[in-house]
Amino acid sequence: MSTPPPVNGSQHRPRVVVAMSGGVDSSVVAALLVKQACDVVGVTLQLYDHGKAVNRKGACCAGQDIHDAKRVAERLGIAHYVLDYEDRFRRAVIEDFADSYGRGETPIPCVRCNQRIKFGDLLDLTRELGADRLATGHYVRRVDSADGAEIHRAADDRRDQSYFLFATTHEQLARLSFPLGGMPKDKVRDIARELGLTVADKRDSQDICFVPQGRYSDVVRKVRPQAAEPGDIVDSEGRVLGAHSGVINFTVGQRKGLGLSGNGEPLFVNRIDATTRRVIVGPRQSLRTQTFSLSDVNWLGAPGTKSISCSVKVRSTRPPMPAEVELAGDGSAAVYLHDGEDAVAPGQACVFYEAGGTRMLGGGWIRRGQG
Repeated sequence: MSTPPPVNGSQHRPRVVVAMSGGVDSSVVAALLVKQACDVVGVTLQLYDHGKAVNRKGACCAGQDIHDAKRVAERLGIAHYVLDYEDRFRRAVIEDFADSYGRGETPIPCVRCNQRIKFGDLLDLTRELGADRLATGHYVRRVDSADGAEIHRAADDRRDQSYFLFATTHEQLARLSFPLGGMPKDKVRDIARELGLTVADKRDSQDICFVPQGRYSDVVRKVRPQAAEPGDIVDSEGRVLGAHSGVINFTVGQRKGLGLSGNGEPLFVNRIDATTRRVIVGPRQSLRTQTFSLSDVNWLGAPGTKSISCSVKVRSTRPPMPAEVELAGDGSAAVYLHDGEDAVAPGQACVFYEAGGTRMLGGGWIRRGQG
């Protein structure tokens, strides 16, 4: 599967590339753009050996999804290409995921996929095809202001995906479109039914696409076998309480699966030291964090900002909370949470939002050593 040639279209029709995963969201995006008389080109990425994933429920980009994307494209009468990005995806996302777990972190591969594949390689392809923009089925809103394009939370807060797009740059955002950001999911499915799209009632993806049955450790063992070496479970004083079969089996805040029954009060994973292969546990109160630092910060707010009062999310499922953020010139930042938060985990993202508003201002990766 090679890169498609530029598609011939009318100079009066804006050409748009749509990232089609085979699900209802991206299918409706393509349909809406066709109705707007755009010259639509559908592109589906084969990101791993989809032959092993056919008929697997709850994951994106599998063989059935590619088939579904093709059927939707045929129904809409648009050009459609399937591109083999398996090698790129393995290097940029899967190996990064395994390395992060091996360092005792809790990675977010969907952010890496958006950052490096969808909004990196796919935007390059969009330019090669002479298209004006790339459209996706993400539930976020793009708002154009006097200072340029902004990312805002979706109108349906239950579907909002802005957390996963914090690494999107100004340059990328200028060529991106998110047609579903102002709609509830039910409306999207209604549109699909009205248009006779076969994916109208297709289940949403649940798992990370390359993780069979949700067992992250299986993927890490395959890619980085050394990350599954056994070690000790210790308390904050270093006293050995038990043994484990690999740090890849644990995340900060975890309680179940420690094998430490009979130790009195419940214990939780407080920290993971991959170098010594130690899992450090403690009582619930030991999980509380008020200050921590970030690396690789992407800032989408006003240029020159050094400090800001805002709201932040430290996990995709957590509500925004009030915070103070100090930005440094080297791409790092310090975050102070007014009320503190439990289980702030290295490898997760801290994403900034306008205080009292919906605009996403950027974010960064949570470092070790928070306190």
